[in-house]
Amino acid sequence: MEKAKVYFTDFRAKNGMTLPQKLRKLVKAAGIDNLDYKDRYTAIKIHFGEPGNLAYLRPNYAKVIVDIVKENGGKVFLTDCNTLYVGGRKNALDHLESAYENGYNPFTTGCHILIADGLKGTDEELVPVEDGEYVKEAKIGRAIMDADNFISLTHFKGHEATGFGGTLKNIGMGCGSRAGKMEMHSAGKPHVDHEYCVGCGMCQKNCAHSAITIENRKATIDHSKCVGCGRCIGACPKDAVMAASDEANDILNKKIVEYTAAVVRNRPSFHISLICDVSPFCDCHAENDLPIIPDVGMLASFDPIALDKACVDLCNAQPAAAGSIIDGKKDDDHFHATHPTTNWRSYFDHAVKMGLGTMEYELIKL
Repeated sequence: MEKAKVYFTDFRAKNGMTLPQKLRKLVKAAGIDNLDYKDRYTAIKIHFGEPGNLAYLRPNYAKVIVDIVKENGGKVFLTDCNTLYVGGRKNALDHLESAYENGYNPFTTGCHILIADGLKGTDEELVPVEDGEYVKEAKIGRAIMDADNFISLTHFKGHEATGFGGTLKNIGMGCGSRAGKMEMHSAGKPHVDHEYCVGCGMCQKNCAHSAITIENRKATIDHSKCVGCGRCIGACPKDAVMAASDEANDILNKKIVEYTAAVVRNRPSFHISLICDVSPFCDCHAENDLPIIPDVGMLASFDPIALDKACVDLCNAQPAAAGSIIDGKKDDDHFHATHPTTNWRSYFDHAVKMGLGTMEYELIKL
């Protein structure tokens, strides 16, 4: 397969060129105008950030992409689906309020926000994945599937269950309805190491499914109730909640890829990823830790696999940030150093097998 083109620009802003202007120049060079927008609906998939988290993408970046779609005569909206866990985005009303709190509204972005799977996360479209190994019918937020064009705008960062959160995860996990997210997570079940558990209750507080009980100051997870969302892993202040086995995480990654296939196949799509504020955990947390590496830059491509692979390579070429969670760790793979039980490579192997793109890319620097 021919190498995919991945376009890159750094975060240096000089000679009067602002970062939004650099993003505009980047996506134009990468071919975003090649999609047919005239009188068509375009969904821009983004993560609005959990309230309290400050690592999510600023709405200024979204406005750049919105403006381009509108200039091309398109109808555009920003979108995401509801979450499984407790927090500020578990239903459409709370989700919208969280987006507004974090600066996303029609005045800052130039377009409206639609929560794709509706008020309670049940408005979904069943999308066949005939070649799926684990998913034969993906449950995708209906508004996303109703759109004619699909653009992903991703904040690249670490993730406690998948190693990193990039374009594939933004699409696959992010576009799943609440039932879809449950289907993807269900193979992985975390457990508690009682040697480190102090019974503080943070894991229990963050469990939306009443799967965690505390007895004699030790937490226990009931796997018959647990959906494997991994929220308790990041909530534990003592690192006593452990991720599921590598096999379970690999299956999660493969399910995410199969959900991604359901979203992007058979319609025009374009992908953008920003490597900044690379927190060790997902933006779904109500907090963000010190970035594990310095800011790197902005990337864009029509190939979601190549885009994620380029992001991983650029991140691993950076030094570990002083004082971060990986400072002093002797591991050239920053994402493995952050979450040793994860295997992000399984993303790429399965995505290539599903025909979503290639790991071979040409990095074009602007």
